[in-house]
Amino acid sequence: MSVVTPFPGPRERQPLAAFNRAELNRILDLYGRMVAAGHWRDYALRMDREVAVFAAFRRTAEQPEIRIEKRPALRQRQGAYALISEHGVVLKRGEELHRVLAPLERRLIRLVKD
Repeated sequence: MSVVTPFPGPRERQPLAAFNRAELNRILDLYGRMVAAGHWRDYALRMDREVAVFAAFRRTAEQPEIRIEKRPALRQRQGAYALISEHGVVLKRGEELHRVLAPLERRLIRLVKD
């Protein structure tokens, strides 16, 4: 006849890795400033059991220029946050999000003439 698959109970479900509200506000603030400066045009969010990823794109059809990852499992070792380039190179890793985002913040600094 038919096979009944049981619904997973509370012990079988694993929590997702996710950005909290403050982290997401900081990331989206940076994203908005990068859009205004003309660097980025699109973004994507992915949340799995092991990792939460914010990816920023120059154009929609390309690979992401930058990925910001949060891996809670690495919190005690290398730091939960990582800034990864489009080629997969880890640019910065750390425990505090604002320090990991610092290289991107530097891109927005412009010299103003007197």
